[in-house]
Amino acid sequence: MPETKALNQVARVALDAGIPKPLDYSIPEDKASGVVAGMRVLVTLRGKQVRGTVLSLKNEGEVKKLHPIDELLASEPALTPDLLELAFWISEYYAAPLGKVMKSFLPAPVRKESKAKTQLFLKSLLSLPKLRTLCSELRSRSTAQAALLDLLLKSPSGMLLSEALRQSNASRASVMALEKIKAVTVKSITIDRMHLANQEFFRTQPKALTEEQSTALKKITDSLAGNTFAPHLIHGVTGSGKTEIYMQAIAAALAQKKGAIYLVPEIALTSQTIERLKGRFEECIAILHYRLSEGERLDAWRKIRKGEAPIVIGARSAIFSPMPNLGLIIVDEEHENSYKQSEESPKYNGRDVAIMRAKFANATVLLGSATPSVESYTNALKGKYILSTLKKRATNAQLPTIHVVDMQREFARNGGYTLFSEPLIDGMKKRIELGEQTLLFLNRRGYHTSAQCPSCAQPVKCPHCEISLTYHKRGDILSCHLCDHQVRPPRHCPHCSHEGDFKFKGAGTEMIERSLHALLPSVRTLRLDADTTKQKGSHEAIFKEFRSGKADILIGTQMVAKGLHFPQVTLVGVINTDGSLNIPDFRASENVFQLLTQVAGRAGRSELPGEVIIQTHLPDHPIIGLASEGNYDDFYKEEIETRILFNFPPHTHLIKCTFAAL
Repeated sequence: MPETKALNQVARVALDAGIPKPLDYSIPEDKASGVVAGMRVLVTLRGKQVRGTVLSLKNEGEVKKLHPIDELLASEPALTPDLLELAFWISEYYAAPLGKVMKSFLPAPVRKESKAKTQLFLKSLLSLPKLRTLCSELRSRSTAQAALLDLLLKSPSGMLLSEALRQSNASRASVMALEKIKAVTVKSITIDRMHLANQEFFRTQPKALTEEQSTALKKITDSLAGNTFAPHLIHGVTGSGKTEIYMQAIAAALAQKKGAIYLVPEIALTSQTIERLKGRFEECIAILHYRLSEGERLDAWRKIRKGEAPIVIGARSAIFSPMPNLGLIIVDEEHENSYKQSEESPKYNGRDVAIMRAKFANATVLLGSATPSVESYTNALKGKYILSTLKKRATNAQLPTIHVVDMQREFARNGGYTLFSEPLIDGMKKRIELGEQTLLFLNRRGYHTSAQCPSCAQPVKCPHCEISLTYHKRGDILSCHLCDHQVRPPRHCPHCSHEGDFKFKGAGTEMIERSLHALLPSVRTLRLDADTTKQKGSHEAIFKEFRSGKADILIGTQMVAKGLHFPQVTLVGVINTDGSLNIPDFRASENVFQLLTQVAGRAGRSELPGEVIIQTHLPDHPIIGLASEGNYDDFYKEEIETRILFNFPPHTHLIKCTFAAL
């Protein structure tokens, strides 16, 4: 019989070096037992060593022409099996190179093999009585050594060496002297840099559920017990207690030793959700979003991978958390466009990726919204998702009263342009007198939305993005809200060369705030938009200040419309959303309906009655009417008929192809 050649193992590796396709590398015999799919490895490419991730293994007869794997970068795989399946699906479905997909899955410090942060820790080796005796003996001979021991008497478990030296004014020589007589030891410890790792939160207990909530939770816990893929949609009015269902669903998952990923559409929501989660659960909670430092992201990622953080909360990229035993995924405000990544490849919808992650992990996925996307609601009506409906607010609080104000009439009554209608002004004054709070919504930041030439009427545009630049009074700059290009207001028109001052058009949140102070000089305001939340922790600081009653009015962009809970807010004013109805997008009506319904839902969420005032130049527009009634069912019926008539999703599929010259 002819001699049978032994098959050699080959690894398919996605490289961090930007190569669009994975490459094959042979596995040396001494590394064969350690290489598995998901492992991080070091390989050679064009004479240089690069890092990569093993996607799969295969057996081949001839491997002489293949480079071998140089080194295994860890003893355990970085990615779980369900994440690898998800990577292949994203690459195929969204036509994205696997290398770029893997880059999204692995935070930069993980790809760079960053080290954990360590610090020196000082600890006593003596019992407390012996420590006191030695401290007394040293007071007359060495005050520095005695000062160090005094600190250890106050902190028997030990303390950071740097802090001990600072507080005692001692030197490293004093520590070495104490080490020599075996009184203390200095060792290196790993510092936990996870966001809010050591912060204490007020403990809360599960709330009693309404009948609607109990029915919805029972469906979810049944799915969790079944250990199979099950997508759920909770359609509940604002304030109906969806968050409490999420919390108790997480508790059910943890009881089964399963992990949970909780997605929110904006990092503005994470602080409020973190407070609720940390108040309810003693388990370690990992937080993931782009505002964290590399060290914080690295420590969170490592704890998740080791199974030490069974709860993860974050924005869309948190769906790529390497949770080893994933049981539940929650997508809060599932309708939000913030779940879509459209700036760079891979371009994906975080909601749809969450559903597929749950499918590959045999997990339960829970979508929640007061205004579900047309696609999700259609899937629920077709039986693809398990639907639960919450028609009442959980605390028996009433839905707010909604008034639509015709701004054309207000202009006529005022004798010209005005930002605030008479009903809105009266409403704000009333809330200030009662000690209640107001929320004002305008989805435009900056002071003016454009600067136009008085001669040719052309706006000053971004040279990179071709959109109108927004004027910011603070700093006296024109700014592009896509690429952050900034320029001083020009003296010459870039289109017709006309010289002179430009006409500024449109209002943004900065103008709203200044105009409010001119109208109500003693009013206390806060502003929540991308300009006021550039610093880490700024969202939390603004929310804390507003919740504590230090401001009468919160002015904000769409950040304030997404699931925030302020018990003292009894008035919501919508300054203007008419422009959004004229956007050439088949989802424009859906987006405006969702936005108006969501922002209206911030009013009257406690025992205090709520009121919403919508200012518009289009009071008879069907979407304004449906939103003022809070009538999702009628909105859906009209919208789905239009989609079917014009062959738009979800009746069909659309693919967007964008061509750009380099």
